[in-house]
Amino acid sequence: MATGPTKKELLLKAAKELFSEHGYSETTFKKISERAGVALGLLTHHFGNKEKLFLTAGLDVVHELVEAMRTNLQGVPNGLEAVRLFAKTYFDFARNPRQDFMVLVRCSPFSDLKTVEDKDAMIRNFSELYDILEECVERGVQDGSIRTVAPHKTSGVVFCNLVGGIRHGLLTPYGDDGLFDDIVDFVIYGLKAK
Repeated sequence: MATGPTKKELLLKAAKELFSEHGYSETTFKKISERAGVALGLLTHHFGNKEKLFLTAGLDVVHELVEAMRTNLQGVPNGLEAVRLFAKTYFDFARNPRQDFMVLVRCSPFSDLKTVEDKDAMIRNFSELYDILEECVERGVQDGSIRTVAPHKTSGVVFCNLVGGIRHGLLTPYGDDGLFDDIVDFVIYGLKAK
């Protein structure tokens, strides 16, 4: 017999939605419990306080993004195509409202997290994304699909373009429907072996 989500899962989903929509300061435990349809006291029981819930929500989204990357990159023929698919997956995930990606924009290790421990936890988890991208770039250099570059530095530059593209495309009125495809094309053009 199939069971539905647990109360803890309902609370986490509601928290991700509200943090995505309203940010940390405008999201309250009361709003989360009302959206989840779960008693307010269970939030403290499961998550402790709002800051820990905020971190948990951000980490959950990072884990989902890492899993999507690993799944989508299976069987890619070369490093350049892996970088292209990494960028496309990142943008597709960010634009999918079911993924609650805006939690990551608001839960950056360099923004609203208050404690050093929380920032360190978020940085460790974000590092998985950098590592995956660096592996793609290194593979491309080795297989000749990407020109000779330093994989570590190059993956940092590529990731900055992706993060900047998301912020520009989702937080400003200046992005257009082709912005994310244009960024992917720009990155690939810059990396492609001549």
